[in-house]
Amino acid sequence: MKIARYLPKEIRTNQDIAEMHPEYSIEKISKKIGISKRHIAAVDEFVSDMGTSAAEILFGKFNIDKNIIDFLILVTQSPDYLLPATSSIIHANLELPIDAGNIDINQGCSGYVYGLSLAKGLIKGGVAKNILLITADTYTKYISEEDKSNKTIFGDGASATLVTKNDADNLGEFIFGADGKGVKDLYVRGGALRDSGLSPEIIMNGPNVFNFTIRVVPKLIENVIKKNNISSDEIDYYIFHQANMFMLSHLKRKIKIPDNKFIIEMKEFGNTVSSTIPLVLENSDIDFIGKTILLAGFGVGLSWSAVIIKNYGL
Repeated sequence: MKIARYLPKEIRTNQDIAEMHPEYSIEKISKKIGISKRHIAAVDEFVSDMGTSAAEILFGKFNIDKNIIDFLILVTQSPDYLLPATSSIIHANLELPIDAGNIDINQGCSGYVYGLSLAKGLIKGGVAKNILLITADTYTKYISEEDKSNKTIFGDGASATLVTKNDADNLGEFIFGADGKGVKDLYVRGGALRDSGLSPEIIMNGPNVFNFTIRVVPKLIENVIKKNNISSDEIDYYIFHQANMFMLSHLKRKIKIPDNKFIIEMKEFGNTVSSTIPLVLENSDIDFIGKTILLAGFGVGLSWSAVIIKNYGL
C-alpha cells in the first residue's frame, strides 16, 4: 500500500495547554498521554480540505495518475455537512473520473481497518481495481475551551492510501465487533438532529473507554491471530490505534507483546482518530516492506476491528 499524510499547520504544544490550564504540568501530559504536540485544523479548514490535500500529496509522492482511481472511500466522523457525503466533495476537488464511486464511512478509531476491509471486498468482488482510501478528522473543532483533558489527547490530520489488487491479496482475514451500549462513553453531543439545539461538543468517559479497551482488545488480538492461522511469533509488528500512551502501555503488558514488535508513535501528532494507524505506517522509521503486521483499531462506537497483513507493500 502507498500512503501519504496531511497535517494542518497550526500546532498546539504541551506548553500551550499548560498555559491555558496551569493545573496541568508539561511533564504530566508528556508522561501519561505520551504526546508533545498536536496539529490543529484552521478555522476555515475542514475534512474535505484535508482529505483533498492528503490525496494530492499521495498522487505527487508516488507519481499516481488520478484517472486510475475507480472508487473513493472516506473515513470520517467530522463531515463538512450532514449531506451530501464529504467524499463527494473530495471526488470533485480531485477531479476523479465520473465513473469512480464514492462513499463515507462514519467510523472513528476502528475506521482505517474498516476501510481496508471495504476496499478488499470491492476489489475481490470485481467492483474496483484501484481504491483511494482517505481518513480525515477534525475532532479539535468539537472540543470546548474548558475541556483540558481532550485538548491533551486529540489532534487533527488526514491520510490517503492507494489500495490495489496486490494489496488486497496481502490483506488477511478481518475481525470486527461492536457494543452499542457504550455509545455515550465517547460521542459528540449536539450538531445533528437528535440534539440539534446544542453546539457540537465531544464528551468522553475516559475510565469507561479504558475499561472497554482492556476488556476487548486482548481477545480481539487472540481471535485475529487464530482466524489467520498463524502464531504470534510470525507477527513482525503490532500497530494499534494510537489512543494514548497510558492505554497502549497497559495493552502491551496485558497481551505480552515484545517491546521491539509494538509500535507507539503519537508524540508528534496526538490521537488523530481514524488516521493514527496510517500515520504510523507512513511516518515510522521502520521498514515495513515484506513484513507481517497486525493492525487493530478500537474506540468510539464502541467498535473494534483487526486484520493481519502479510508481505506488506509487496
